[in-house]
Amino acid sequence: MNENLFASFIAPTILGLPAAVLIILLPPLLIPTSKYLINNRLITTQQWLIKLTSKQMMTMHNTKGRTWSLMLVSLIIFIATTNLLGLLPYSFTPTTQLSMNLAMAIPLWAGAVIMGFRSKIKNALAHFLPQGTPTPLIPMLVIIETISLLIQPMALAVRLTANITAGHLLMHLIGSATLAMSTINLPSTPIIFTILILLTILEIAVALIQAYVFTLLVSLYLHDNT
Repeated sequence: MNENLFASFIAPTILGLPAAVLIILLPPLLIPTSKYLINNRLITTQQWLIKLTSKQMMTMHNTKGRTWSLMLVSLIIFIATTNLLGLLPYSFTPTTQLSMNLAMAIPLWAGAVIMGFRSKIKNALAHFLPQGTPTPLIPMLVIIETISLLIQPMALAVRLTANITAGHLLMHLIGSATLAMSTINLPSTPIIFTILILLTILEIAVALIQAYVFTLLVSLYLHDNT
C-alpha cells in the first residue's frame, strides 16, 4: 500500500476546513433514543449498561461527588462511541489526537482539584507531605508530590492516545500484510486474515475498556478531592 502509515491520524478537512468538529459531534447522533413508554430491547440494554456503569463508578462517592455522575456517564459514552467510530474503514479517530485528550483531561482534573482545595483544603495539602516524613526529606517530597499531581492529566491523555494509536497501527500493519500475502503466498492468507479478525475484536474491547479506564481515573481523582 502506498498510503502513509500515519495518514489515518491526520485531522481530515473538507474544502480546506477542519472536519474534526463534525466528526466529534457525530457519535452522539448515533445513540438511539426512544419517545415511547415501553422501550425496545436495544434501548433497554443501553439503559441497563448506563445504569450499571454509573453505579460502578458512583458507589464510592459521597453526595457532592455524585453530582458529577451525569458528566462522567456522558464522558464514557462519548469516548467509547468515538473509539468505536474510529474502527470503521476510512474513518478518523479523534481520540488518537493528544491535544483532544488533553482538552478532556485537564478541565476535569482541574475541576476535581479545585473542588478539593475549596472543600477540604487541609486534606488536599496533606497529600503533599505524608505523615512521619523526616525533616530533611520534606522539600524533596513536596516537589515530588507536586509533580505527581500536575502530571495526572498528562498521564490520562497519553494513556488513551497511546493505546488507541497502537491498536490502529497494528491493525494497519496486519491489514497491509494480509493484502501483500494474498499476491505472494495465497495459502497463508487465511491465517493472517484470521489474526486480523481476532485483532479487530480485541480493538473493540480495547476501545470500550480505555473509555472506562479514562472515566474511572477521573472518578478516582474526584473521590480523592471530595
